[in-house]
Amino acid sequence: MLNDKFKNYLHLHFIVFIWGFSAILGKLISIDAMPLVWYRMLMAAALVLVFIFIRKNSLKVNRKSLLLMLLTGCVIALHWLTFFEAIKVSNVSIALATMSTGAFFAAILEPIWYKRKVIWYEIIFGLVVIGGLTLIFNIDASYKEGILLALCSAFLAAVFSLMNGKLIQNHKPSVISFYELGAGVIFLTIYMFIQGSFSQINFQLSTSDWVYLFILASFCTAYAFIASVKLMRYLSPYTVVLTNNLEPVYGILLAFIIFGESEKMDPMFYLGALLIIATVIVNGILKSRTRKKPKIHNLKQKTKHL
Repeated sequence: MLNDKFKNYLHLHFIVFIWGFSAILGKLISIDAMPLVWYRMLMAAALVLVFIFIRKNSLKVNRKSLLLMLLTGCVIALHWLTFFEAIKVSNVSIALATMSTGAFFAAILEPIWYKRKVIWYEIIFGLVVIGGLTLIFNIDASYKEGILLALCSAFLAAVFSLMNGKLIQNHKPSVISFYELGAGVIFLTIYMFIQGSFSQINFQLSTSDWVYLFILASFCTAYAFIASVKLMRYLSPYTVVLTNNLEPVYGILLAFIIFGESEKMDPMFYLGALLIIATVIVNGILKSRTRKKPKIHNLKQKTKHL
């Protein structure tokens, strides 16, 4: 029978697969990144609100938490905006592989955020990620804008993971998700009004765009968002971000199956992506070993007093 910890890891990997599929949907949806993210967050916020009413959860939160949720929502909006823009200007493979650098950003930011010591192998993993990214950067120059956008998105992903790591300790995942998604919609709406670009929001979309948007907002956002935030109670932000490095594996395979030749890359790209993704396996081994040692030590301590 599976223990709870293993179930949480399996659940996380399933969610990562869904996120990989989100990139496919982003490529299939014909509208620009800004209205795409606006629709995604609006529809997802509405679905989460329905879920909250069904579960009869309270939306009351203290002012400090509310401000943090609203700020996190803005960060998430920018993360998705830069991510989908990276897909639009390059392709799914480039965006997903570069997004794996989130592990490096998490390794730097997590010790500062949680005031803990830096773990040596997290920094080494970060250097490996940089090495892999260097190989990816050496491919066709036309992809460099997409790589830079995806780097920004990866940094923002690490930031909002850390912010949610604190929020989940005291609030329900659905409530956090509703406020963050709602804040993202408000943020993007205000931004588009200031820029005079709200006309980008076209309410007469094709049937296929509506279908893809609904799947993206419901299954890939409302469900995945609530579930991923809940997992923050049991898994560290670094582990969550690092496991997200498997998103390129799922996404690139799906993209190659669906889009074919347009996703075929130079061999150096795959070598760089392999270096980045391999850190997930090594991290899992090291994490499991370091967590077993204290248990053995505690057992020895207990036997001394018997």
